Amino acid sequence: MSDPRLPVFFISHGGGPWPYIDGLREQYAVTEAALKTLPQSLPSRPSAVLAITGHWEEASFTVSTAEHPPTIYDYSGFPEHTYHIQYPAPGSPELAARVRALLDKAGIASAENPEQGFDHGTFVPLSLMFPQANVPIVLLSLKSGYDAAEHIQVGQALELLREEGVLIIGSGLTYHNMRGFRQQGARQVSKTFEQYLHEAVTNPDPQERSHQLINWQRAPAARDAHPREDHLLPLMVVAGAAGHDIGQRFISDEVMNVVMASYRFG
Repeated sequence: MSDPRLPVFFISHGGGPWPYIDGLREQYAVTEAALKTLPQSLPSRPSAVLAITGHWEEASFTVSTAEHPPTIYDYSGFPEHTYHIQYPAPGSPELAARVRALLDKAGIASAENPEQGFDHGTFVPLSLMFPQANVPIVLLSLKSGYDAAEHIQVGQALELLREEGVLIIGSGLTYHNMRGFRQQGARQVSKTFEQYLHEAVTNPDPQERSHQLINWQRAPAARDAHPREDHLLPLMVVAGAAGHDIGQRFISDEVMNVVMASYRFG
């Protein structure tokens, strides 16, 4: 029997290594509670995770192949202990090869990186979901140039993984304007743009959903919410992998005067 088809997720991962900082962690109580209970909502335990993070981009779509990926501290200005965090989940060269084979079958060129490790967009949500670090994780990069349609196509090419026990997670933010956090007006900007995203992901027509996401820059407050769309593109991959599944908002949180949402398909 084949594995149950797993849902796909876009997770707004928040700022820096927040679960490891007292005083900051409490601000993300809604997100933390939802992520800790997420595995219980799955139809079966994932055999592995494929993570697409807004913190890794390459000239071509690139897959991590390390058996034991390191931890990357891609942030600054946080307490010293946050530069010693370890999330020792294994990699999966086998899944990496499967990802590349599916991309190749779809006519999408890819590369591999045997050294890429877990950035905070990866280890923050996954350490809450799987604190024992016992689920293998493979990373897939964004592609420089930020072509939204191309990222949706990548997700479409990888949809079959959902029937093979692989949990696909896009990790970014529905609002990512570093100058806007905590500022007056940021809440309305983030709320306005997230409403557009919500309307897109809940659209029952996959083609119309893709059209809305590809044309995200036409949305109200789009560039105020995302001056650079690196944290938005993981949603495009996830939406492609969603197939005909309709999205829903499964987390709605507000931190640093900004509304941030996470979505589930399936």
